[in-house]
This record gives sequence, C-alpha cells and structure tokens, in this order.
Amino acid sequence: MTDYEDQVAGLLLAAGGGRRLGGRPKALLGHRGRPLVEHAVGTLRAAGLTRVHVVLGARAEDVRARAALDGCVLVDNPGWEEGMGSSLRAGLRSLAGTGARAALVSLVDQPGIGAEAVTRVRAGYRDETSLVAAAYDGVRGHPVLFGAAHWAGIAATATGDRGARAYLEDHRAAITLVECGDVARPYDIDTEADLFHLE
Repeated sequence: MTDYEDQVAGLLLAAGGGRRLGGRPKALLGHRGRPLVEHAVGTLRAAGLTRVHVVLGARAEDVRARAALDGCVLVDNPGWEEGMGSSLRAGLRSLAGTGARAALVSLVDQPGIGAEAVTRVRAGYRDETSLVAAAYDGVRGHPVLFGAAHWAGIAATATGDRGARAYLEDHRAAITLVECGDVARPYDIDTEADLFHLE
C-alpha cells in the first residue's frame, strides 16, 4: 500500500431507517448470512481501502452489536432522519484532520456494486481536486469519489435525500466518469419488492 493509495478513504453511508421497508434499517438487512453493512465494508476493503468510515443512524447500537465492523471508524449521525445529506455531512466531518485527501462514498443499499467498480472509481483519483463517479451506460451513479477540495462545498449543499447531487450537477464538467456497467449492477434496496436481490 503506497502513501498515494492511502490518501483515499472509504465512506459508507449506512444510517437509513428503511422507511419503505417497514422501518427495517438497511444496514441490518441480511445478505449472504451477514448484515448488509458488513458486506458493504467488505467490498470497500476488497478494493484496497484501508481506512473506512461508516456513518450509522437508525438503530445504531444494534448495528454495532450485530455487525463485525472491526477497524472501521463508526460515525453516529443523530440527524439521520433528515436524509442522506446529513449522513454525508457527518461522514465528511469525520474525515477532517485524518490526512485523507479524498473520500470514496458508497451506499449500504447497493450490494450489486462490488469491489471491481470501487477499484475503478478509486483509480480515477489524482489529487484533492478530483471528482470521479461510476457510470452505468454513461449515466452517473455510485460510488463517487470526492477530493478534499470539494468537501466544504458538498457539505454546504447536501440536504435531504439529495446528498451531493446539487453539487455534482453544478460541477458536471469536472467529473471523470468511469464506466462500470460491465462489472456492477446499481440497483437500490428501497422497497419490499427489491429484497429479492439479497441472498
């Protein structure tokens, strides 16, 4: 692991309460015999990210008790009900002062996005001005890499469930899109109908 590679930290957003799943937190949904949050952390680690921050919210204590998240920095977001924007802000705040120069942001409810897609996005990192996103048939998706030069601007505009969408739309020309449609499926686990994706 070179110092250059270690400048990118993984940031997993796993705070949602699963409102459309009958109030079952997504982090605790079962996938391959373990909580979904554990699977998501494993994906980031398999892509070579040694520093992983996990933002927790709904039933955070249960997640801590039931998921093996050793070596991760666990970040509590008491404002998780405000939406993904609050979790993104909490996660970026937790990275301040760590030496990380970029955050590779992934979502706990996208198990179809594996280590290969994460590795491709991470490979797009150049410096703290980098903005890199996975694309699926040319359409921007997750994961997304935010160089540290963008964190303040993202935090200032991340509201509700839009996350960094407004910031990314304003900085479209600066984003490097990395096609991942051949190695990943970007579905979300949002509703009961989506649960068939879990194994």
